Amino acid sequence: MDQNTLRRRGTGLIGADPELGFGGYTLYAPLTSPGVVHLVDAEGAEAHRWELPYRPGRHARILPNGDLAYNGALPGAQVPFDMWHKYRGGAMCEVAPDGTILREHHDPWAHHDANHLGDGRILYAAAEPVDPALVLGGVSGTEADGAVYADVIREVGPDGELLWEWRAIEHLNPEDYPLQPHYWREHWPLINSVAELADGSIVASLRSVSAVIVIERSTGNVVWRLGSDVIAQQHCVSELDGGRLLIFDNGTFRSRESVTFSRVIEVDRATSEITWEYTDPTREAFFTPFMGSAQRLGNGNTMITESAFGRIFEVTPEGRVCWEFVVPQFSRYADPEAAAVFPGESNAVFRAYRYSAKELPWLR
Repeated sequence: MDQNTLRRRGTGLIGADPELGFGGYTLYAPLTSPGVVHLVDAEGAEAHRWELPYRPGRHARILPNGDLAYNGALPGAQVPFDMWHKYRGGAMCEVAPDGTILREHHDPWAHHDANHLGDGRILYAAAEPVDPALVLGGVSGTEADGAVYADVIREVGPDGELLWEWRAIEHLNPEDYPLQPHYWREHWPLINSVAELADGSIVASLRSVSAVIVIERSTGNVVWRLGSDVIAQQHCVSELDGGRLLIFDNGTFRSRESVTFSRVIEVDRATSEITWEYTDPTREAFFTPFMGSAQRLGNGNTMITESAFGRIFEVTPEGRVCWEFVVPQFSRYADPEAAAVFPGESNAVFRAYRYSAKELPWLR
């Protein structure tokens, strides 16, 4: 009998309602793979794949020109604490459909999100060591060999030149953004999502303090904030029409709740009110304690990635599931150091993205 619980429950296409679904192709990169990115059709059959020289640092996306934006884990980079093995990046690549790497930018301190903006610029999260006394909260004595690593957001141009930089330690008051009590004091405030908004400002998700912020480019000031009274260790913030934000709210250590569950919410920035929400009808049946993503599709549906368990599904605005797929690729980390920290077989993915056939003109 298979001892992998997730695989035993079933993989591949679980179900589909073509009349309600968006159709198209789904892109994902299993985190423990050696560097394989998969594109599957609406029936769950593989339509294309890329094989790259770096294991996934996090995820891949298709750019407007049809190329693949890929964030790989840079070999040989310093690992300041164990969890860094799991979410480090550092190799940010633009890749042709045939697998040729067209350009790449390296930063050994990059982690989580590297947002390729489509014009050669890359907006990404990195980290730097800071004085531990400056960072408040968290579990006492859990620093990384006495250090705390604080986030930096960098924007680089097509040739790797630094265009803009924002340092959390300079712009966030630690008293207003303390680490949550259960969180280790290795990494503050842990930016797991960063994107450019239509007005040029920057939105960032701060996991270890449970906050989403909007940063004014010209000053670096925080001009909008959603806090832990609404969200809990959230991921993957994206902008919708009218300035609304779509957020994957993990729910880990959510206040005022005795049952843990994840949800996807749509928030009106003008009022900070939730205007749409998806939870499973049995709320605790949909939960990932870390990672997770949501993408609004062209027909109004929302594609959701329950990342830790490799489950990708699509829901209608009314919350009806109309497509469900479980990543069938299970493996262990090939890197011995990462495998020692995370030894199990996994099919986890950081994010998945859906594309129409028109967005993939090279696909045959």
